[in-house]
Amino acid sequence: MTGSGTTVEQPAGSAVGGGPATAAAVSRLPIASAGRTWGLLWAEFRRLPGLVATAVLVVVAASAAGLVAPWVLGQLVDDIRADPAGAQLARPVVLIAVAALLAGALTGIGAVLVARVGETVLARLRERVMDRALHLPTTALERFGTGDLLSRVGDDVSVVTTAITTTAPALLSALLTVLLTGVGLFALDWRLGLAGLLAAPMYALALRWYLPRSGPYYARERAATGDRAQAMIGSLRGHATVRAYRLEADHTTRIEQRSAAARDLSVTVFRLFTRFGSRINRAEFVGLTAVLVVGFVLVRADLSTLGATTAAALYFHRLFNPLFALMLRFDEVQMAGASLARLAGVALLDPPAEPVGGREPADASIEITGVGHRYDDGPPVLHDITLRVEPGARVALVGASGAGKTTLAGIVAGQLAPTGGTVRLGGVDLAHLGELRIRRQVALVSQDVHVFSGPLLEDVRLARADASDAEVRAALATVGALCWVQALPDGERTEVGEVGHRLTAAQAQQLALARLVLADPPVAILDEATAEAGSAGARDLDRAAAAATAGRTTLIVAHRLVQAVRADRIVVLDQGRIVETGTHDELLRADGRYRRLWRTWSGTATPGTAATAGTAPRPPRPRPGRH
Repeated sequence: MTGSGTTVEQPAGSAVGGGPATAAAVSRLPIASAGRTWGLLWAEFRRLPGLVATAVLVVVAASAAGLVAPWVLGQLVDDIRADPAGAQLARPVVLIAVAALLAGALTGIGAVLVARVGETVLARLRERVMDRALHLPTTALERFGTGDLLSRVGDDVSVVTTAITTTAPALLSALLTVLLTGVGLFALDWRLGLAGLLAAPMYALALRWYLPRSGPYYARERAATGDRAQAMIGSLRGHATVRAYRLEADHTTRIEQRSAAARDLSVTVFRLFTRFGSRINRAEFVGLTAVLVVGFVLVRADLSTLGATTAAALYFHRLFNPLFALMLRFDEVQMAGASLARLAGVALLDPPAEPVGGREPADASIEITGVGHRYDDGPPVLHDITLRVEPGARVALVGASGAGKTTLAGIVAGQLAPTGGTVRLGGVDLAHLGELRIRRQVALVSQDVHVFSGPLLEDVRLARADASDAEVRAALATVGALCWVQALPDGERTEVGEVGHRLTAAQAQQLALARLVLADPPVAILDEATAEAGSAGARDLDRAAAAATAGRTTLIVAHRLVQAVRADRIVVLDQGRIVETGTHDELLRADGRYRRLWRTWSGTATPGTAATAGTAPRPPRPRPGRH
């Protein structure tokens, strides 16, 4: 990720410490209440007053035009009954045809306007969700899990989009049709209107039965979809580990279980909806029967006309489709409401608070005092770490997996808040700097980098949007990437990423280092940034990393100990504590923890093997847990 001139690359799908976020299995991003969701939507609708008003007026006019045909047919019945020979058919036919054409045209225009309003609101909501998601602290995102977030910006947005483009226009049209038809029914004869109202309690009872039962199931169904996505994404991203430990069957079973849970919830909702539909059919039968019976009594008593009764029956029959559509759409509204609440839950997250004022760091020194850390309620992973890094110094963190290297690097980068102690940059506590100022001062590059889809030049320019082409080329040249970049089919304008030219791991890492050069922060943190390139590629990347960090205060999480050889100082961590510190030669002579690590890594007991350490074999290891 890149933000505010800072290159930050974090391992996908792992905690900052490198291990799985155990809380992700039970913790999710927040879900907004109905009140807060509607409040968010209303605030967005108020930003489009003209478009919203026009859409409503057009839909009202379309519904009103649909009332013409039953009224005209009722008049025609009375005219024919009064004077069968002299009744004029041409005028009613023309009126009905004109009204039908007008209603059709207005309905189409209204649907387009309502969809435009909805799509605009959804686009703004989606942008807000993405903005909040991209500003989530790394620890929060790891705790919630990327599957839940992707389900919201993918599945939930799809559900809401369908609701806006198809459900919302139909729902608004049906609602207005019901209201205007009810007014027309009472205008014909209030007694016929009351007869039609006999169906209202049955509709209300059907809704009262259905909504409380289906609502929770829809919310659970959307949550189950997120769980399924989390299981699938976790398995795919960790496929190498899954295959290495032969966990395919376990992960397949887990995905099957979560898919089955989502399927069972969907089937349960469908059964509820089927029973709901039968209740709606009974309400329609009761309502139409009441109108016809009351109309018969009124006509027989000469209290109403046959035309009025005919029009009333047609009006009520005309309610069948919109009323059923309203009831049917409640099913889709429930789904869209559950998805909207999930989107609103992210959109309504408070943006990170930035400290107001405060002094800037005096220099690029790092001072760590008494820092300790634990993940959630787990055991401590860092204990009383105290360390000072002078401006421009190059310090390597060394230790076995789980020693605490990446955790300490994440704390210095401002991506983790220590549970104890302080970290100062240039004499200023990181807690008082705020995220934006930390990003301008500190850049972190990990071994898992992302190549964004688009021209390679723009990929590097993400680190500083106002950089010129010449500055981008200079950054590429600094890290030794310009030659192979210019050899690409379209040079630096070659499309790269998932849909373009695929770069090697070493090339992708060089782009990340070029972003670091372009961002030009005073402090750089390399979290195993050259660990996965292979022997030859690693030597090139070591040179690139050295060039990119020249003149900067640099903290290196050294996976290959040859990186530590070139450091001004080496800090050895063991079980979250600093156990040794010194230069490479000093630590070899000390015959302590570092010397044992060096022997294991280099495959030799001879201390003078630095020249060949870059190509020496070492035991492979899986991706680390939390260090």
